[in-house]
Amino acid sequence: MYGETHLARLHRIADLLDRGYTLASIKELLEAWDAGRGLGGVLGLAAEVHGPWTDEKADRITREELDARFGGSQDDEAIAEAVELGVLERVPGRADEFLVPSPQELAVAVELHAAGVPLLAISGHLKELRGQVEHIASRFLEFTTEHVFARYLGHHPPTDSDAAEAASMVRRLRPLAQQTVDAELARAMRTFATRHLHHHLGSRESAIEGSETRPVLLPARTTQAVQDLVGAEQVAAFIAAATERELQARTLDTLASSRPGANKLDEMG
Repeated sequence: MYGETHLARLHRIADLLDRGYTLASIKELLEAWDAGRGLGGVLGLAAEVHGPWTDEKADRITREELDARFGGSQDDEAIAEAVELGVLERVPGRADEFLVPSPQELAVAVELHAAGVPLLAISGHLKELRGQVEHIASRFLEFTTEHVFARYLGHHPPTDSDAAEAASMVRRLRPLAQQTVDAELARAMRTFATRHLHHHLGSRESAIEGSETRPVLLPARTTQAVQDLVGAEQVAAFIAAATERELQARTLDTLASSRPGANKLDEMG
């Protein structure tokens, strides 16, 4: 039979395993516990890190409600993709019900689909976005570990006081990552959206201005050579620029040859 001490130890081990600790790390923590050092600080830090990083509350939705929100379409493949990505989670014993960890993320998908974006295109874009966001999160952690948390986590395992201070820093710094990303995303979206709009409006204006010009027939091999050099979208601009440069060169030659004594200078050269 296990005594209270053994049961407490087993509960600690189970708790640490649930939090993702390796057996080697658990061994170090238990040795520290045996030496009289408490685990309250470490467990408090783990609870802070493993706790929710958003104020958003999970919700539930039935398959019927889900289909209705996406225009009545029944797309099993899209549902499977959403489950794989964690946008939806199946509820054990309830085949027609799902847990929605982030209702906001689901709402974005609903709006995009209503705007005409196919469901599989939405999930594909989310996969790409998730990889980029995970890279940002990794860099944030590297940055804060180097400049903030290294002084608290230098001991293995950390003391109760160091772990408690680290947990406090997690609470303070947690919203900063979101605030930074929000600010930078807003800046980048404005910059690129403006540039994108100017590009398309500029292309239209160029087309309108160019409507007064005449088409010129060129040999197919010439057009293909230019396209291979600068791309199909830049063929017209390249040929126009090359023509302008040739005209300028000939104008300069004409001006130079019309100057008295120019031929003598050429002969002397």
